[in-house]
Amino acid sequence: MKEFETAFGASYAPSEEDFRAAAARAAGVPARKIASVRVLRRSIDARSRNIVYRYRVAAYLEGEVPQETVSYMQVRDVSAAAPVIVVGAGPAGLFAALRLICGGRRPVILERGKDVHARKYDIAAISRVGDLNPDSNYCFGEGGAGTFSDGKLYTRSSKRGDVGAILKTFTDFGADSRIRIDAHPHIGSDRLPAIVEAMRHHIEQCGGEYRFSCRVTDLQPKPGGGWKAVCTGGVFEAPEVVLATGHSATDIYRIFLQKGWTVEAKGFALGVRAEHPQELIDRAQYHGPRMPWLPAAEYSLVEQVDGRGVFSFCMCPGGILVPSSTEPGTVVTNGMSNSQRNSRWANAGIVTSVEPEDVAGYYRRCRSGSCPEPVGTAGAFQGSEAEMAAAMLDFRSEVERCCYEVSGSYRAPAQRMTDFVRSGRGRSAAAKGRSTVTPLPKTSYAPGAVAADLSEVLPDFVVSRLQKAFPAFDRRIHGYYTAEALLLAVESRTSSPVRLPRDPQTLQHIGLPGLYPCGEGAGYSGGIVSSAIDGIRAAEQILHSGCGNL
Repeated sequence: MKEFETAFGASYAPSEEDFRAAAARAAGVPARKIASVRVLRRSIDARSRNIVYRYRVAAYLEGEVPQETVSYMQVRDVSAAAPVIVVGAGPAGLFAALRLICGGRRPVILERGKDVHARKYDIAAISRVGDLNPDSNYCFGEGGAGTFSDGKLYTRSSKRGDVGAILKTFTDFGADSRIRIDAHPHIGSDRLPAIVEAMRHHIEQCGGEYRFSCRVTDLQPKPGGGWKAVCTGGVFEAPEVVLATGHSATDIYRIFLQKGWTVEAKGFALGVRAEHPQELIDRAQYHGPRMPWLPAAEYSLVEQVDGRGVFSFCMCPGGILVPSSTEPGTVVTNGMSNSQRNSRWANAGIVTSVEPEDVAGYYRRCRSGSCPEPVGTAGAFQGSEAEMAAAMLDFRSEVERCCYEVSGSYRAPAQRMTDFVRSGRGRSAAAKGRSTVTPLPKTSYAPGAVAADLSEVLPDFVVSRLQKAFPAFDRRIHGYYTAEALLLAVESRTSSPVRLPRDPQTLQHIGLPGLYPCGEGAGYSGGIVSSAIDGIRAAEQILHSGCGNL
């Protein structure tokens, strides 16, 4: 087998014969010697006006057999097997359940939200009439947060597990086969729900069990081993628990803190959602108008400001903005796009890293339009690890509540990008007297936007970094810094602000045998694929350790 790279014009769809000819040239053999070819990766190269797709291809000579990629869609009857409680039906929980079935264990999935069909009505309710269901929304419900936020599958976690197996499994359940080769694969929020539902049907057909509207309210270790999960849908017992709750399950973290179980503070990122006309991004990235054969242009940005990174997160070309609040009286924004990525807008989170030392003096609740301001000296936190973890959770919630108090609803406080950079703390008294809140452009955010000075909404260390970063981004994408761009607050669910520490070998919580924290909620992954990999790793440790006693 020989791997090689080749390129074709972006408007041309190469055939298998084209790849065979390229393989023969790369291998230095006649074309008849090439038994088969397999495209491993495809990426668009728009660095010049001659835009091409670059392909990485594997060529197999006569007698060589391509190695098949593993799939976790394996049929096995586990209806009589020992149970494993899986808390959360997001990617970590789903793939943990699939791997447990492959190994002969019966997953019992407890999901606080609803199935994908019922969940759509709750999502519509917050978008259209501002009615939030705290247990069923853009973050909670079957499939997790990624189900209705584009279904991005790009990851850098290839060293932690088999990314190819994750992608192959998705295609086995109905995803487009192109996700296996695209450099930045995505499924789309219009297609992912059906795939997640197909996974559920498979798990149930194999003997696994789903319980929806089943929010865990308590976890109890049993004398002699095993666990009891108390939830709104009943009480469940099993030798092991896979805890795959996602990054927004604040109530689970509170259970740990109340019981004195170890929780660690960790850095996360916070900022705004930046929304541009997609045409503006297309022209900048493609050196002119986008041709019909090109996808909606993406971007990835990073800038070091005052010793901290400011970067783009979860970029959605041809996407829309959505309300991702999980607690009443808070505003949280996120982005999504359908498989065609054909809306008129492009959006991305523009966020900066938030570390425990940043939060030390910043968790006073917003009142009457005033933002979270220092109530102490920022720096090393003097309390315990648990107190710092609680402070990180409080900080995130208070910023989200401040946004709600400013807007008075689930509408998002918003400001034109150029106005934001010119506004806020640090300006002269004369400058502060001049309004920097001008009428807003149209937005895809269904609940709507409220004009506000975001420098009076967000913490000042976040504001100062973002204000320096936006003009710097313009050097990389000409026209990015513009009055046409709208900033909406707040993007705060990039990852969990705490970690549930676990043994690096067994993956069990360091003080709780039989409890396996995994995925984004435990602080060990970011995104669909890395979460799926982490869920698989937890399941494999359970299978390796054997079945405990109820």
